[in-house]
Amino acid sequence: MVTIDGKNLTIQQVVAVALEGEQVRLSDEAKQNITRTQQWVHEISLGEKPVYGINTGFGIFAENQISQADIAQLNRNLILSHAVGTGPAFSTEVTRAAILIRCNTLASGYSGIRLELIENMIAMLNKGLTPVIPSQGSLGSSGDLAPLSHLALVLTTDEKDRESDSGWAEYQGQRMTGKAAMQAAGIPRTILGPKEGLAITNGATFSAAIASLTCFRTELLLNTAEVALAISLEAMLGASNAFDARLHQIRNQEGQQKVAARIRELTAESTMLNAGGRVQDAYSFRCGPQVQGPAWDTLWFAQGIIHKEINAVTDNPLIFGPEEALSGGNFHGEVVGMVMDFLKIALTEVSAISERRVFQITDGKMNAGLPPMLVDSPKAAGLNSGMMMPQYTAVSLVLENQHLSTPDSINSLPTSGGKEDHNANSLTAARHAAMIADNTAHVLAVEIYSASRALDIRLKENPAFRMGIGVHRAYQTLRKQIPYQPGDALWGPEIETVREMVQKGNFTLA
Repeated sequence: MVTIDGKNLTIQQVVAVALEGEQVRLSDEAKQNITRTQQWVHEISLGEKPVYGINTGFGIFAENQISQADIAQLNRNLILSHAVGTGPAFSTEVTRAAILIRCNTLASGYSGIRLELIENMIAMLNKGLTPVIPSQGSLGSSGDLAPLSHLALVLTTDEKDRESDSGWAEYQGQRMTGKAAMQAAGIPRTILGPKEGLAITNGATFSAAIASLTCFRTELLLNTAEVALAISLEAMLGASNAFDARLHQIRNQEGQQKVAARIRELTAESTMLNAGGRVQDAYSFRCGPQVQGPAWDTLWFAQGIIHKEINAVTDNPLIFGPEEALSGGNFHGEVVGMVMDFLKIALTEVSAISERRVFQITDGKMNAGLPPMLVDSPKAAGLNSGMMMPQYTAVSLVLENQHLSTPDSINSLPTSGGKEDHNANSLTAARHAAMIADNTAHVLAVEIYSASRALDIRLKENPAFRMGIGVHRAYQTLRKQIPYQPGDALWGPEIETVREMVQKGNFTLA
């Protein structure tokens, strides 16, 4: 059971709820804070003083005061008019992560929303009801307005309670209207009160959800990239001196030292290292720690930022007392967009150096005596293409990553009549980071698949060779699923299997 209080949610807990179906509850302290602040909002709404988002219009219409009688319609209009997302739906995992993060934000007790609305969102998680939410259409600046409004269509209603206005959801394996899904799950839909439309929709929540899941997946990928490097290094009979601890200690970069130490651990007791007689290897091998290490430094930074963001209060205005509603910009997703841009660059470089190792291993002029394209033997060349095309695929994905890693957070166009004149583009940055992570998983799969084939060929030529302890474990993990095939075969499905193993963390050797 994950207990949320607005302050202590972890990325691992987001993963547990999003991917593993962990149950969720509010802490008692959170319930008290929520109830107290909601009472303050109710009192403010009864007064004559205009307070943004409570008794005024939104965005460019912030100067228009709304009567008490029209507040429910004001909030419903916000949801209906803002639910204009487009594109393919978010995955179930992303939507579950977003709902959890939104609940945690509201649990801080600064938003003025009723306790029952938060508990209904938690019920969605606990009962496995997932709104169907389009993934495009958010700038992540007044929050992820469109995606969160699609969530609110399912969660809330109005006096008319029209099924056509209830959005869509998946429940027990079936897609149905939001109204039908909520009825089937036994979760009530609520008419919104003062401030509640903004409380649900303000905040870069889907951006933070994707960022959380991408940070989790990046950690798996970076661990796997070290294993891939170690396998390739042994397959190439590489020089071990580039991983000597003394070299890396005097550079004083933590990520670099971590990668070098892991390579030493994975290749321990290998008789294949240094068997090539080379003083030094190509950069893609020799500089693996210097390239993959900074990716760890970037991930650690990103994890710290995203941990803070999933425990942040991000709507507007925020309520600090009976007459203290402060209007600001905590909904702006720049911090998520910028850190996802950093992570995109790091992952792109990990995929790029991985592909360069595949290139080295498959090129008959560079691979230390292995057959060209890793055909089974030199006499098989021509009749067989070997690993020629998997390397093509890796190159294509790296090129796509290089395009996607162009920063999204630096792109901005004004909206809302110029009132919102600098937008974060955080959701696009997070979506692109997730795409790069998927591509990188496939590139690493190609490397592991190709380098393991190179090991098979080496061992056939020299049965006395012995792999390093960690490399042997990784090799066995692969070969238990996929046996060696000497001649050309349908490599694609096998590489897809390896990619799935990479994404599950099967090669992290944890």
